[in-house]
Amino acid sequence: MNQITTVGADLAKEVIVVCAADASGRMMFFKQFSFLGFSAWAANLPPCTVGMEACSSAHHWARVLSGLGHRPKLMAPEFVKPFRKSRGTKNDRNDAEAILSAVRDPNMRFVSVKSLEQQSLLACHRMRQGWHVERTALINRTRGLLAEFGIWLGRSSGTLCRALPRLAEDETVAPRVRTLLAQAHEHLRQLDRQIEQCQGQIALHAKHDEAAQRLSQITGIGPITASAMVATISDARDFRNGRQMAAWVGLVPKQSSSGGKERLGAITKRGDTYLRGLLVQGARSSLQSALRRPLEKRSRLEQWIAELSGRVGYHKTLTAIANKHARICWAILARGESYPNFADSMARRLVSP
Repeated sequence: MNQITTVGADLAKEVIVVCAADASGRMMFFKQFSFLGFSAWAANLPPCTVGMEACSSAHHWARVLSGLGHRPKLMAPEFVKPFRKSRGTKNDRNDAEAILSAVRDPNMRFVSVKSLEQQSLLACHRMRQGWHVERTALINRTRGLLAEFGIWLGRSSGTLCRALPRLAEDETVAPRVRTLLAQAHEHLRQLDRQIEQCQGQIALHAKHDEAAQRLSQITGIGPITASAMVATISDARDFRNGRQMAAWVGLVPKQSSSGGKERLGAITKRGDTYLRGLLVQGARSSLQSALRRPLEKRSRLEQWIAELSGRVGYHKTLTAIANKHARICWAILARGESYPNFADSMARRLVSP
């Protein structure tokens, strides 16, 4: 009997469907497992390559399979989709077969497996982001309800938060509404405490992690962005160059080129939305810093930023700076350089004719 050498595993919330093949690529069988059943089956399987889509549980299974002696390979779902034979019939069996075909492709690009430390740090970032969204939604909801009773406190979230304790005790407000306002105020205080705790964990990581410290030397890259970059990117050398990493974050223009004629559009906005948002926020800080600094004291990079702002406008400049920051981060992480040593050579290229 031929031995299994490659497995495609379609991960779902409750079941895992696998498609196994031998060295020649001939499919041998399909099987469906529960989570515990898949782990037990993999423990008795000879060492082989296991392909999976990079979903929420994929990094966990990659670590488990590595511990069992297998070679896990994670792939972006968009790269697996073209390998599905029937575009009109999507099911677990077809998905597992597509994953098996994709992992055997010699030109496939794989996702690095995140360590337990990286994923625990990313959990802090994700929860912090989620609590920020929840806090904003609660403030907007409360402001809208107050407007229905003729109370308008403006658009400032700080003004609303400071006014809630007073409104909760104001007898001119309906008693039922006062109770709701007190609950909303307590919920906001709880969210603030949770956000502060997450930010403390992130700041602690940025302070003690050597790679995050090197990234923090870049103007516009603060502790949160540096920590998120280190936690999200397992190995920067997975990208061939800085442009590929900028494309992964979604900061390069869409292309619709044909016949040798290049057509570029707006940025793709693909990849990690959280990381891209942090880079754009940092770009805003860099732009403001460059424009405030006297002309004779600007670095070459700041000169490039100021000239670009006058030429293409505010929003395109922010995108260009965020793109540049992504490329600089790649160089620092992939080559192990520090920003001061890298900045001069990069700045000379920016201003060269």
